[in-house]
Amino acid sequence: MNGQLGYFFVVVGFATSVVAAATLSLAILTGRRRVLKQALPYASVLAISAIGAFVVMERALITRDFEVAYVARVGSHATPALYNFTSIWSSLEGSILLWGLILAGYIMVVAMRFRSRLTDELVGWAMVTLFVVAGFFFLLMVGPANPFETFNPPPGFDGPGPNPLLQNHILVAVHPPILYLGYVGFTVPFAFAIAALATGRLGEGWFVETRRWTLFAWGFLTTGILLGAWWSYEVLGWGGYWAWDPVENASFLPWLTGTAYLHSVMVQERRGMLRVWNLSLICATFSLTILGTFLTRSGVIESVHSFSESSIGPWLLAFFALVVTVTVVLIGTRGALLASPGQIDTPISREGAFLVNNLLFAAFAFVVLLGTVFPLIVEAVNDDRISVGGPYFDRMTMPIGMLLLFMMGVAPVLPWRKASAETLSKRLFWPAWCGVGAMLFSLMVGARGVAPVLAFGLGGFAAGSAARQVILATRRSGWRGFVGRTNGGMIVHLGVVIIAVAFAASSSFVRQGEFQLDVGETATLAGHTVTYLGLEEIEHAERLEIRALVEVDNKGVRTPAISLYPSGSQSIGTPSVSTSLVDDVHLSLVTLPEDGTPPVIRVTVQPLIVWLWIGGGVMAFGTVLAAFPGRRRRGTDPVSSPAALEEVDV
Repeated sequence: MNGQLGYFFVVVGFATSVVAAATLSLAILTGRRRVLKQALPYASVLAISAIGAFVVMERALITRDFEVAYVARVGSHATPALYNFTSIWSSLEGSILLWGLILAGYIMVVAMRFRSRLTDELVGWAMVTLFVVAGFFFLLMVGPANPFETFNPPPGFDGPGPNPLLQNHILVAVHPPILYLGYVGFTVPFAFAIAALATGRLGEGWFVETRRWTLFAWGFLTTGILLGAWWSYEVLGWGGYWAWDPVENASFLPWLTGTAYLHSVMVQERRGMLRVWNLSLICATFSLTILGTFLTRSGVIESVHSFSESSIGPWLLAFFALVVTVTVVLIGTRGALLASPGQIDTPISREGAFLVNNLLFAAFAFVVLLGTVFPLIVEAVNDDRISVGGPYFDRMTMPIGMLLLFMMGVAPVLPWRKASAETLSKRLFWPAWCGVGAMLFSLMVGARGVAPVLAFGLGGFAAGSAARQVILATRRSGWRGFVGRTNGGMIVHLGVVIIAVAFAASSSFVRQGEFQLDVGETATLAGHTVTYLGLEEIEHAERLEIRALVEVDNKGVRTPAISLYPSGSQSIGTPSVSTSLVDDVHLSLVTLPEDGTPPVIRVTVQPLIVWLWIGGGVMAFGTVLAAFPGRRRRGTDPVSSPAALEEVDV
């Protein structure tokens, strides 16, 4: 029953998307604009279909309806309720179902937001694009990624449950949905970009309409990436949080291009420049979400974060190629309309700094993309398996990251059009001293090496620049100096600086050792002492958990563990972390006692880890502040004089 009802909802969703896209396209082409008002009812039906399919799948999981093949693969009577609920996105078909649900939700909200303007061709083509994208994902669910495929379970059948890595931390309930809210959210600005190209209305209106949509999509993606790093740190036993894994890179790539877009779009609004670049960036960001889905869900890569293999790879690649082709053709045919009426007066200006910023982000994205897909290309051409590891990414991205930190300090103090030497010296005075102070502080606390000390210095420089902007804005506007795109963006910059410094410190000064300890024995690493107190076994319904009792610095007992799952083919480790504002002591139980030998405990000490998560919170807070309107300036022509910007030039 669940299988048939769920598949019915999927088919209705697919049919609604196709009919809506065709009807609205025909209405625009024939000039029957009143028909465009049907976008709202179509969006409502699509949303109801997506919600219905999702609810039916959850019901099947909760009731352990093993007649649904997906439930038979990821469900189990022994799985705890929370992880049984989250197993809907633990494998391919369920994750596509989640994608369809979130996309249908976005389409519904867009239709409601623009309900009074649905007869506008720009909004009409945007709705068509949204329905086309929805049609593709519902097509996947109708065909190669059908979540409601039936199964005939034998008597007494019980499924294996989700992958053990997906049922040992609460972040499994938070990280994937938030990441998908970011991934899917970029469909909205992409749709309006395509609509602008289709209608020829290539001024500044289309991105003004989608500014907050883009900002919140970026904010969700940022939060999702950081939650994924936190999850990796808390769940995987290697002691790290970012390994340049292909699946990690798949989410990082659209973040890079999306960040570049958020910066460069201000130049277009202010000066009418970078039109082609901005359209290309937002279309590239959406395209990279499709490529990321291919890397994550097609099974073409081996990753600790990839939990499914499937046959949808060619479908996703074909859709990716279609998106890129349509984008290139539309931009190519609109060449004359995309000519920028403004130009950079001098490189030493706000717009010049933003252009350099964008080129750095583009270079960063290219380096990550090359390192991610190059092994796949080699394997496809020569049938040879190669890997591109952390050393490549660290070596290639570190200089770009340093330059980006430098530009974060310089760009906010530069005026538009041109800057005098006197203005620059005045505005850079305190940020420069903040940078010097940060370098001296890093040396005092034991930082060694050019890269870490430079990261501290540039971080202090960028933080000083951002803090200066916020302080001056609050002096002029009171509490409203914290809100608005520019000032909220400075809060985001402070979060980025915190993360950059914490990343540099934790990766440069990590200390790790493995110790084989008898009961009562103590080991010392990086100034911390760990004492092994023994083992304890805890039986759960779905697993046997064997914990090591380890006292850290005589301040408390931590319990790194190994869990044995009856249905799993291997044991799963669960680290335990002792956290402070200064450093973390990360403990992993590597091996259990065997033939009288003591267990092996891995101890990893890393400084400033907690500041990664604090920095992420600051970034999220700044994103929310940036979404609220600040003190507006007068609205004028974007080419000849300043536009209505949410900022205060100081």
